[in-house]
Amino acid sequence: MPLLHIDKMSHDFGGLRAVNNYHLTVESGQIRGLIGPNGAGKTTIFNLITGIYKPTEGDIYLENKKITGLEPHRIAHMGIGRTFQNLQLWRHMTVLEHVKMACYSKITYGLIGAFFGTPKRKREEEKIETKAHDLLKVVGVDHIADQIVINLPYGDQRRVEMARALAIEPKILFLDEPTAGMNPEELNQMMEIIRHVHRELGVAIFLIEHRLKMVMELCEIIQTLDFGRIIAEGTPEEIQNDPKVIDAYLGKEVVL
Repeated sequence: MPLLHIDKMSHDFGGLRAVNNYHLTVESGQIRGLIGPNGAGKTTIFNLITGIYKPTEGDIYLENKKITGLEPHRIAHMGIGRTFQNLQLWRHMTVLEHVKMACYSKITYGLIGAFFGTPKRKREEEKIETKAHDLLKVVGVDHIADQIVINLPYGDQRRVEMARALAIEPKILFLDEPTAGMNPEELNQMMEIIRHVHRELGVAIFLIEHRLKMVMELCEIIQTLDFGRIIAEGTPEEIQNDPKVIDAYLGKEVVL
C-alpha cells in the first residue's frame, strides 16, 4: 500500500485548467521531487494535496484513506506536514515557541488541564519542551532557540519552518522551494539537513525545487510539470536526458 496516492487530479481556476490529470504515488521513506517552469502549477499541487484548495476532479489517498477536500488541519493531523514557498512565520515569536506551537496539535490534557495546571498538563508541557528542542537540534538551530525568529538570517528561518512542520510528526513532509534565496553554501547546508531529517526520522519527502543540483542529488524519482501537466517522470538520469524536459525547463544546454 503506498503512503500517498493521487489519481487523475485536475483543478480549474475559473476557465483556466491549472492542473490537468495529475497522478502521484509516494512510498514510505521515499524522496520525490517536482520541477517545472514558473507558473507550471507546482505549488497549486501542494495546495490541493494539503487542503488549501479542493480539486475539481480526482482523488487523494493517504495510507488508503481518502483525504480529498478535507480541511488543512485535518490533513496535517493525519500525517502531511509542509513548508511554504513564502515563509509563513510569526514575526515576534521565538524559535522555540514556533515549534512548541505546532506540538500543541498533539496535546491531550484538555481545557481542565489548561485552566487548572494539572499534573498531566505539566508532564505534557515538559515533553513538548524536550521534543521542540530535539527537533531544533535535528535542523541545526537549537543554539538559537530563544531568539526572535524575525531577527534570524533567512537560511535559519527556513530551518525553523522545517522544524515546525516536523513537530506534527508527519508521515510525509512537503518542502516548497526550501532553498529559495539561499547562496551556494546555504544550499549545501540545507541538502545535508534534508538528508539528516530523512535518515533520522524516516519521513518521506516530496519537494518542489528550482535548484537542479539539489533535486538531482536528493530525489529518487522526479516529475516534471509544464502547464499543469506531467511531461516526464523518472530517475534523475532519465529526467536530465529527456528531450521534453530539456525543451520545457532545462534549456538546450544542461548545466547542473
